[in-house]
Amino acid sequence: MPKIENNSMFKISYGLFVLTAKDHKDNGCIINTMQQVTQEPLKISIAVNKQNYTHDMIIKKGEFNVSVLTESVPFEVIERFGFHSGRDTDKFEGCNYASETENGIKFIEKYSNAVISGKVIETVDCGTHTLFIADVTEAKVLSDEPSLTYQYYFDHIKPKPQAKKKGYVCKICGYVYEGEELPDDFICPLCKHPASDFEEIV
Repeated sequence: MPKIENNSMFKISYGLFVLTAKDHKDNGCIINTMQQVTQEPLKISIAVNKQNYTHDMIIKKGEFNVSVLTESVPFEVIERFGFHSGRDTDKFEGCNYASETENGIKFIEKYSNAVISGKVIETVDCGTHTLFIADVTEAKVLSDEPSLTYQYYFDHIKPKPQAKKKGYVCKICGYVYEGEELPDDFICPLCKHPASDFEEIV
């Protein structure tokens, strides 16, 4: 039977998380909203943008994993799960830092201090997002390393922009996406607004 370590809940008070789900393939995205809802029985809630492919997989299957990222996570992981669409891409291809929980869904093991598995019991429509409320079916502490905060990400992990580099800026919060072309289903990792709210940097 899967193990639930209650102290894993201490890891989720802040930070960035990789949310993973499975349909015909494993996939994932980055979220920044996860809360403990009740203690007995242990329940959590997550908010996921409806335009994200991982959202559709959770709607279909009703199960997910959340990896609580640590300060040692390299930018490659953020880029892989946060900046690319999973509709036509296997985000785990060539990934050597993942494992599976009892529910058969992959999670980011090497760069996480906890992993929590959930089984959806309720969904709440929140406009651009869906709030999933789930029973915790498995929860493990993986390390004592501090959870990744936005401030640490900006100060130590996110590459500094270089002059004359092509990119797009979010008109809502100012987040800069660096690249030749912004994916149509890109979601701002900060304010969660869609690609239509970005404008090209000229």
